[in-house]
Amino acid sequence: MNDSFDPTRSPDPSDPDEERDPSDRDSVSPTAPSSPGRPWNYETSVAEVEAIITRIEMGDLDLAEVFDQFTHAVKHLQQCEHFLNNQKHQMDVLIETLMDEPDF
Repeated sequence: MNDSFDPTRSPDPSDPDEERDPSDRDSVSPTAPSSPGRPWNYETSVAEVEAIITRIEMGDLDLAEVFDQFTHAVKHLQQCEHFLNNQKHQMDVLIETLMDEPDF
Protein backbone atom coordinates (compact mmCIF):
# COMPACT_ATOMS: atom_id res chain seq x y z
CA MET A 1 0.00 0.00 0.00
CA ASN A 2 1.24 3.48 -0.87
CA ASP A 3 1.77 5.71 2.18
CA SER A 4 1.13 8.98 0.36
CA PHE A 5 -2.12 9.95 -1.28
CA ASP A 6 -1.92 11.10 -4.89
CA PRO A 7 -5.14 12.95 -5.83
CA THR A 8 -4.39 12.62 -9.55
CA ARG A 9 -4.29 8.81 -9.43
CA SER A 10 -7.45 6.71 -9.44
CA PRO A 11 -7.62 3.79 -7.01
CA ASP A 12 -6.65 0.39 -8.34
CA PRO A 13 -9.91 -1.61 -8.40
CA SER A 14 -7.99 -4.88 -8.58
CA ASP A 15 -6.43 -4.22 -5.16
CA PRO A 16 -9.13 -4.65 -2.51
CA ASP A 17 -6.70 -3.61 0.24
CA GLU A 18 -5.66 -0.36 -1.37
CA GLU A 19 -6.64 2.59 0.78
CA ARG A 20 -8.79 5.15 -1.00
CA ASP A 21 -9.38 8.74 0.00
CA PRO A 22 -13.16 9.14 0.47
CA SER A 23 -12.90 12.87 -0.22
CA ASP A 24 -11.58 12.24 -3.74
CA ARG A 25 -14.45 13.47 -5.89
CA ASP A 26 -12.73 14.36 -9.15
CA SER A 27 -14.15 13.13 -12.44
CA VAL A 28 -10.91 11.75 -13.78
CA SER A 29 -11.50 8.58 -15.72
CA PRO A 30 -10.81 5.32 -13.99
CA THR A 31 -9.35 4.05 -17.23
CA ALA A 32 -8.76 6.77 -19.82
CA PRO A 33 -10.18 10.11 -20.89
CA SER A 34 -12.80 10.03 -23.62
CA SER A 35 -10.75 12.50 -25.63
CA PRO A 36 -7.35 14.15 -25.18
CA GLY A 37 -7.42 17.36 -23.18
CA ARG A 38 -10.86 16.72 -21.69
CA PRO A 39 -11.37 14.97 -18.36
CA TRP A 40 -13.61 11.91 -18.41
CA ASN A 41 -17.17 12.58 -17.32
CA TYR A 42 -19.86 10.02 -16.45
CA GLU A 43 -22.77 11.96 -17.93
CA THR A 44 -20.88 12.66 -21.16
CA SER A 45 -20.01 9.00 -21.49
CA VAL A 46 -23.63 7.92 -20.96
CA ALA A 47 -24.77 10.47 -23.55
CA GLU A 48 -22.24 9.06 -26.02
CA VAL A 49 -23.55 5.52 -25.46
CA GLU A 50 -27.09 6.78 -26.06
CA ALA A 51 -25.96 8.49 -29.28
CA ILE A 52 -24.25 5.29 -30.43
CA ILE A 53 -27.42 3.28 -29.76
CA THR A 54 -29.44 5.81 -31.77
CA ARG A 55 -26.99 5.60 -34.71
CA ILE A 56 -27.11 1.80 -34.66
CA GLU A 57 -30.91 1.71 -34.41
CA MET A 58 -31.28 4.06 -37.39
CA GLY A 59 -29.91 1.25 -39.56
CA ASP A 60 -27.83 3.51 -41.80
CA LEU A 61 -24.43 2.13 -40.76
CA ASP A 62 -22.42 -0.52 -42.56
CA LEU A 63 -22.04 -3.72 -40.57
CA ALA A 64 -18.36 -2.97 -39.87
CA GLU A 65 -19.32 0.46 -38.53
CA VAL A 66 -22.00 -1.11 -36.31
CA PHE A 67 -19.35 -3.35 -34.74
CA ASP A 68 -16.98 -0.39 -34.36
CA GLN A 69 -19.68 1.71 -32.69
CA PHE A 70 -20.67 -1.21 -30.46
CA THR A 71 -17.03 -1.58 -29.37
CA HIS A 72 -16.91 2.12 -28.44
CA ALA A 73 -20.17 1.80 -26.50
CA VAL A 74 -18.83 -1.18 -24.54
CA LYS A 75 -15.67 0.78 -23.63
CA HIS A 76 -17.78 3.70 -22.41
CA LEU A 77 -19.97 1.35 -20.37
CA GLN A 78 -16.91 -0.30 -18.81
CA GLN A 79 -15.61 3.12 -17.78
CA CYS A 80 -19.02 3.98 -16.30
CA GLU A 81 -19.16 0.71 -14.38
CA HIS A 82 -15.64 1.25 -13.02
CA PHE A 83 -16.51 4.80 -12.01
CA LEU A 84 -19.72 3.73 -10.25
CA ASN A 85 -17.92 0.91 -8.43
CA ASN A 86 -15.29 3.39 -7.19
CA GLN A 87 -17.97 5.83 -6.04
CA LYS A 88 -19.86 3.05 -4.24
CA HIS A 89 -16.68 2.02 -2.47
CA GLN A 90 -16.06 5.62 -1.40
CA MET A 91 -19.60 5.85 -0.03
CA ASP A 92 -19.11 2.58 1.86
CA VAL A 93 -15.89 3.92 3.38
CA LEU A 94 -17.60 7.16 4.42
CA ILE A 95 -20.51 5.28 5.98
CA GLU A 96 -18.13 2.94 7.78
CA THR A 97 -16.16 5.94 9.07
CA LEU A 98 -19.36 7.52 10.40
CA MET A 99 -20.38 4.27 12.08
CA ASP A 100 -16.96 3.95 13.75
CA GLU A 101 -16.95 7.48 15.19
CA PRO A 102 -18.05 7.86 18.81
CA ASP A 103 -21.31 9.73 19.45
CA PHE A 104 -20.97 13.43 20.11
